[in-house]
Amino acid sequence: MDYRKDYADTRSSSTQGLPKKLDDEYEVTIPLVSSVKEVNASGTEWKRKSMVTFALTILTSSQGILIAWSKRAGGYDYSVTSANFMVELLKGLISVGALFKIWRKDGVTEDNRLSMSWDEVKVYPIPAILYLVKNILQYYIFLFVDAPSYQILKNLNIITTGVLYKVFLKRRLTPIQWAAYALLALGCTTAQLNSSSEHVLQTPFKGWAMAIVMALLSGFAGVYTEVIIKKRPSRNINVQNFWLYLFGIVFNAFAIFTQDFDAIVNKGFFYGYTTITVCMITNHALSGIAVSMVMKYADNIVKVYSTSVAMLLTAVISMMLFNFKLTLPFVLGSLVVSIAVFLHSHGKATK
Repeated sequence: MDYRKDYADTRSSSTQGLPKKLDDEYEVTIPLVSSVKEVNASGTEWKRKSMVTFALTILTSSQGILIAWSKRAGGYDYSVTSANFMVELLKGLISVGALFKIWRKDGVTEDNRLSMSWDEVKVYPIPAILYLVKNILQYYIFLFVDAPSYQILKNLNIITTGVLYKVFLKRRLTPIQWAAYALLALGCTTAQLNSSSEHVLQTPFKGWAMAIVMALLSGFAGVYTEVIIKKRPSRNINVQNFWLYLFGIVFNAFAIFTQDFDAIVNKGFFYGYTTITVCMITNHALSGIAVSMVMKYADNIVKVYSTSVAMLLTAVISMMLFNFKLTLPFVLGSLVVSIAVFLHSHGKATK
């Protein structure tokens, strides 16, 4: 009797129809490990987005309040261009500091090195100029509106952002989003209704015109910057920010020389600065960095969540600091704007 043949036949028949153990182990184990990694990655990404959105909400809420608080007798004692310059300088220093920390920890790599290639750098001057004009314009808007009204009018950039997404990124807007835009315009107008004056709207035409121009600049700069940042997803955000802020510093320095040079020479660069001014500059710098992180890791439209909550917080804080009185049109307008923001963010556009 051939015991070896019988053993082989018995082993073959006993294992027939059963999967190979090694293959089964890999078939079972690999998806599980992959799933765990995906869950951890998505959880980390969600936490990062939540933290950035929360920070942006707080910064956005206090931004308008600090600008309004820094006014004196309907104007500003300090140079607006110098304040804007300090914002860009602070953002640049924060980005450089973050890069040095990364270089010390991970070394200089292709993704985190400061490239001097003009092909990479040449895209940053355009958004830097747009942000310069937009940021200076917002100071002049506050000569016509209060902080809560500013937050309402600021939502107009949602419309411009959405339309620019469609025009430049070929992203389809859903019917819900178009309806949200109509509601947003209605809400902004309703919030500005003034029944106790001969003027229909609280904000004069000049203030509205500035708000619309600022919305256009903000929308275009936001979409353009998001395209730049996401074009190279592996590129470290601090490198991209560095070049954007460097051009911002250069253009703001030029604005100082063309607008406030004599005043700064006669009175000093920091003339009129107070603790509120310093807080405002810090707030603007951190807000800019938070917005860039939203663009890098999320979407430019994610900002609508923080903007919606910021309207409420700004109104509440203004009631305590500036004796701001809530009116029925403002409450109704804020409610309509919040609904519009919600509809817009949930009726997501597709490419």
